Amino acid sequence: MLDLTPDRASLDPIETASRDEIAALQLSRMKWSLAHAYENVPHTRAAFDAKGVHPDDLRTLGDLAKFPFTTKDDLRHNYPFGMFAVPREKVVRLHGSSGTTGKPTVVGYTAGDIDIWSDLVARSIRASGGRPGDIVHVSYGYGLFTGGLGAHYGAERLGCTVVPVSGGMTERQVSLITDFKPQVIMVTPSYMLSILDEFRAEGIDPRESSLAVGIFGAEPWTNAMRSEIEQAFDMHAVDIYGLSEIMGPGVANECVETKDGLHIWEDHFYPEVIDPVTGEVLPDGEIGELVFTTLTKEALPMVRYRTRDLTRLLPGTARSMRRMEKITGRSDDMMILRGVNVFPTQIEEQILKCAGLAPHFQIELSRSGRMDDMTVHVECTIVAAGEEARAASGKELAHHIKSVVGVTARINVAEPGNVARSEGKAKRVVDNRPRS
Repeated sequence: MLDLTPDRASLDPIETASRDEIAALQLSRMKWSLAHAYENVPHTRAAFDAKGVHPDDLRTLGDLAKFPFTTKDDLRHNYPFGMFAVPREKVVRLHGSSGTTGKPTVVGYTAGDIDIWSDLVARSIRASGGRPGDIVHVSYGYGLFTGGLGAHYGAERLGCTVVPVSGGMTERQVSLITDFKPQVIMVTPSYMLSILDEFRAEGIDPRESSLAVGIFGAEPWTNAMRSEIEQAFDMHAVDIYGLSEIMGPGVANECVETKDGLHIWEDHFYPEVIDPVTGEVLPDGEIGELVFTTLTKEALPMVRYRTRDLTRLLPGTARSMRRMEKITGRSDDMMILRGVNVFPTQIEEQILKCAGLAPHFQIELSRSGRMDDMTVHVECTIVAAGEEARAASGKELAHHIKSVVGVTARINVAEPGNVARSEGKAKRVVDNRPRS
């Protein structure tokens, strides 16, 4: 793989500022953001008043713990524009979630918000190893999902040439990668596996492709999957993090020279990690639920937004800003199976240990009588497609899941291509248990 370590002189000064400088900037911006939300968002004013706090009570960064949380339900209850802090006419773009449990969550951006978002995604691409003049192949979905347009505007801001492919039509994806020769691809990791399958199906060696950097986000993925993709393509696989309620992609990003966690762009987002049950703020280094307060958002300021993502905060390395560990799962994606907490990423790690299995999988939950059951649908590799080899791979995976995760799972090893592919975010869990 190419050495893509950036020239330190090319970084934004805040990326290498002292911790004292970063904290001073955060406090100044946080005071503005809390006041902006309190003065302009009726929900926020009511929540602050109910908690007995006022923006003037923020004198140190630690005082933020006195303020109430914001949740996805708050956005849903104020659908569509009730959480906006500027007149609707000042909102130049709307994005939204998929709305899988009813109404989507709606997020808005002023022209200033779009400008900052573009800057931060450009910073993220540069941290990943992208450079001005690179061709960037964007396979994130365009539309209400923030991934495609967020990546697009950031790549243009960096001075790259953008190929706005969006998701789907995997054969065409491979054709355009082969013909246009992009250096960078931005895509969900699960769909990158589908692109890899198509390379191999067409008899094209992925290691001979032009791709030098893959910037993967929108879903949890493991270091084992990173290794799988890097070896397959001879490329750097780098993690990007974001969520629409806070901004979109570009809230945090790994640095290609270290790949040791995602540096949070703390000049615009203040992170906390809390106990997901008690809400207590945890010290850096302890695993809990990630919470963000926006520091510069105009249209949709968020105060202590609960992401439901599980991680921990760590000191900065390649940048001065703190890192967040790769997301291990979500508190609302956690499966409780016979008293054991299970995350899809744990199953993925065990699958990637099995040489005879491809990394495509789906977990099905069901119930027999009073007992919950888990079936892992996975597929064999082409070289391990025989009945005996498939049975051996299934037995191996069941052993790994039992010994490492601590649950018994049924394993269904299908032939290559028989597990549903993703063209965006992967649907890893299908819960068929009856609702009580």
